Amino acid sequence: MIWFSIGLLSLLALAPAALTLRGRARAIRDERSTALALHEAQLAEVDRDLAIGLIAPAEHDVALLEIQRRILSADAAPSTARARSSSLLGWFALAATPALAVALYLTNGAPYLPAQPLGPRLVAQHMQNRKTDALIAQLQQAVGALPADDPNRRQGYLLLGQLQASGDHYAQAAEAWGRALALGFDPELAARTAEAMTRAEHHVSTQALDLFRKALDAAPKDAGWRSAVQGRIAQGEHEQENP
Repeated sequence: MIWFSIGLLSLLALAPAALTLRGRARAIRDERSTALALHEAQLAEVDRDLAIGLIAPAEHDVALLEIQRRILSADAAPSTARARSSSLLGWFALAATPALAVALYLTNGAPYLPAQPLGPRLVAQHMQNRKTDALIAQLQQAVGALPADDPNRRQGYLLLGQLQASGDHYAQAAEAWGRALALGFDPELAARTAEAMTRAEHHVSTQALDLFRKALDAAPKDAGWRSAVQGRIAQGEHEQENP
């Protein structure tokens, strides 16, 4: 089925180019035929002028020679051959294009793998989301049941934020990580929390900007995320100056 689809798409994609080549060849033939018909009419007109005495025989010979030269020029074999060669080259390129496309596909593609319809993938994604939501609910309940001074409480909020962020629930992730920050400041966690706030609100809020600055002030000099935080700080300052 995939090969039939590739062939059909190739025909549809190359149809305009094929029509252009065909029209160009037809235009060349029509132009040649028109020129020959014109020169033949000129020959007949010169012969008629000679017969009725409008031109002398010497003038007739000169005119006849010029018209014959034009006929030979219009019907010259090299021009016809060049046009035919150009047309054949164009058709060859059109025919080779699908083959080259298939060869390029086969270098990295896998046409014999079974198709993956969208419906089952959406169902699988929905089931995964339900499992993640159930796990988040269980974790929230477990963390909420821990005593306020339990050291596992902070770790629970960290894990909860990671689960929320994996599902693109950035507002909930920022809230969970914010609770973890309240139990112990960490510059990387502060940057992650501010980034979740930014993604949830689609801009760098004042609260996120302050958190980015605190994270940068406390960050190690060799932290790989420093440049990203600096970029967010510049973005936030720009947004505040140009509300």
